[in-house]
Amino acid sequence: QVQLVESGGGLVQAGGSLRLSCAASGRTFGSYAMGWFRQAPGKGREFVAAISRSGSSTSYVDSVKGRFTISRDNAKNTVYLQTNSLKPEDTAVYYCAATVRASSYTTPRTGPGYDYWGQGTQVTVSS
Repeated sequence: QVQLVESGGGLVQAGGSLRLSCAASGRTFGSYAMGWFRQAPGKGREFVAAISRSGSSTSYVDSVKGRFTISRDNAKNTVYLQTNSLKPEDTAVYYCAATVRASSYTTPRTGPGYDYWGQGTQVTVSS
């Protein structure tokens, strides 16, 4: 069992930045591929970014490429999402997720590919 706790959300003006963090419990963090998803009001959950177990592979949805960066620190059991050049359409609740089912270099892009989810952190971008 893995518990995930997100932090770092908030209110920011368009063009601003936030760094989201997701702290995981347990001693096997390096065994999990990690992902970030988001859900805007009235919309479904959307894949944002994912990172493989070792951090050597990453994947992004096209709308955030070049603006967002996913990274992980296995020594700190933490995955990060650096969000730059934020736009109002990035407003959503951001969730981190973990899976032990992914192979070493896999970056799952769909919700069913993940086993554990955090409670979410709100990101609001004003225009």
